Amino acid sequence: MRDPSFGRSLALFRAFLREQDDPRAAYELLARDAADQVERLVPLKDRVVVDVGGGSGYFTREFRRRGAHGYLFEPDPAELAPTGSREALRSAGAAGSDGTPRPQGTAVVADGYLLPLADGVADVCFSSNVLEHVRDPGTFLSELVRVTRPGGLIYVSFTNWLSPWGGHEWAPWHYLGAERARARYERRTGRAAKHRLGENLFALGVGPTLRHVRGRDDVEILSARSRYWPVLPGVVTRIPVVREFATWNLLLLLRRCP
Repeated sequence: MRDPSFGRSLALFRAFLREQDDPRAAYELLARDAADQVERLVPLKDRVVVDVGGGSGYFTREFRRRGAHGYLFEPDPAELAPTGSREALRSAGAAGSDGTPRPQGTAVVADGYLLPLADGVADVCFSSNVLEHVRDPGTFLSELVRVTRPGGLIYVSFTNWLSPWGGHEWAPWHYLGAERARARYERRTGRAAKHRLGENLFALGVGPTLRHVRGRDDVEILSARSRYWPVLPGVVTRIPVVREFATWNLLLLLRRCP
């Protein structure tokens, strides 16, 4: 799988630098980029795409714009509020013949550990920058696999802890310790940090994640790569120790096994 090179990476990097001031522009660009990556493997028109933990719905809207039947599942109603749509806060679940709720509206408030979906309903199961926020990533991945049809695509990316952005809003000071970094952020900005290590942010590494996924018998790895690197993105993830710092954001493209 190939991405456009330095121009793409530079545009994404500039957007990340402006994320705090202009989140809409940053996430709309990221959503278009992610949809491009998915569309190289799966044509999106008329496909069912399940976006797990998609926050304000930027990715879901982009998938829908390209003709997919996109559904957003987000555990925190507060994360949905920035869309400006009260409709997005409704959990509109018409039941299927088996009694399983089927999302009919823009979003469903649901836990990624236990999605209100039948087995194998999604052509694409998508999760961007969520895995580092869950306490049990193995169980979370199992749920993504469960709702994906055999042969379907599972897209998972996350910011690994030792990357320069691993501390999120208090990066890169997390290298000096999470509590120190969080306290520095709060002193500097005068507002509470959104993330706390061990509560809603976890020190997830590239190596352990790759070992876990390779040990599974329900998925085939199509690609394990740095999400944003402009050249040779699959090489850096193969180098122990170095990958924990240089990957920045690990992208896993998985196929659900029969």
